[in-house]
Amino acid sequence: MTTIRLAVLDMAGTTVADDGLVVRAFDEAATAVGLPGSGPERDDARRYVLDTMGQSKIVVFRALFGSDERARVANEAFERAYERFVDAGDVTAIPGAEKAITLLREANIAVALTTGFSRSTQDRLLAALGWTDLADLALTPADAGRGRPYPDMILTALLRTGTDDVREVAVVGDTAGDVLSGRRAGASVVAGTLTGAHDEATLRDAGATHILGSIADLPALILT
Repeated sequence: MTTIRLAVLDMAGTTVADDGLVVRAFDEAATAVGLPGSGPERDDARRYVLDTMGQSKIVVFRALFGSDERARVANEAFERAYERFVDAGDVTAIPGAEKAITLLREANIAVALTTGFSRSTQDRLLAALGWTDLADLALTPADAGRGRPYPDMILTALLRTGTDDVREVAVVGDTAGDVLSGRRAGASVVAGTLTGAHDEATLRDAGATHILGSIADLPALILT
C-alpha cells in the first residue's frame, strides 16, 4: 500500500453518530416547503434523502423541490433543525473516532473532516463535540466548489495540507457518495464504514477498496 499522508474523513455517520438526525431535520425542511406530511410524496422524498446521504444538502433540495427558492427555504429549515438537535446534545462521536484521529496525526498523517452541511452547522457540530482543534482542517462544499460525490473537498484538502500525490490520500465515509468522491479523487484507500447510512453491498458497489466496521479500525489499516 502507498504510504498515506492525508486522511479525509466524513462526519455524520462516519466520525459522528447520526441516529436519524438528518432525516428528522429533513422532515422539518419538507414541511417548510409544503410537502404533505405523509403519503407517497413524503416517503419518496425521504428515500431520496437516504440514497443521497453525504451530498451537499442544498443540491439535494434543488433536485427534490425543483427551484432555487424552495431549495433555499428547505435548506434554511434543515440547518435550523439540525443545529437545534446539536444544541440539545443529540449528537455524539462514533466510539473510537477521536482516538483514531489522534493516532493518525501523531503518525504525521494530516486529517481533514468533511461534510455536506454548511460552515455554520459544521462549526456548531465541532464545538459541541469539543473537536474544534482535533483535525488539521474542516471543509464544507462551500470551501471547495462542489460537495460529494464530486472530488472537490478531497482535492482541496490535498492542496491545503501540501500532500504531494492523490495516491497518498485515504478517504473514509458511510455513503456511496463518499466512496464515489474518493474514487474520483484518485485516493488509494477509499474505505466504506458500516456505522452510517449505507450497507456493505451499497458501499462495495460504489467502489470501496475496503470496508471498516467503524472509523476506529482505520489506524490499523493505514499505519504500517
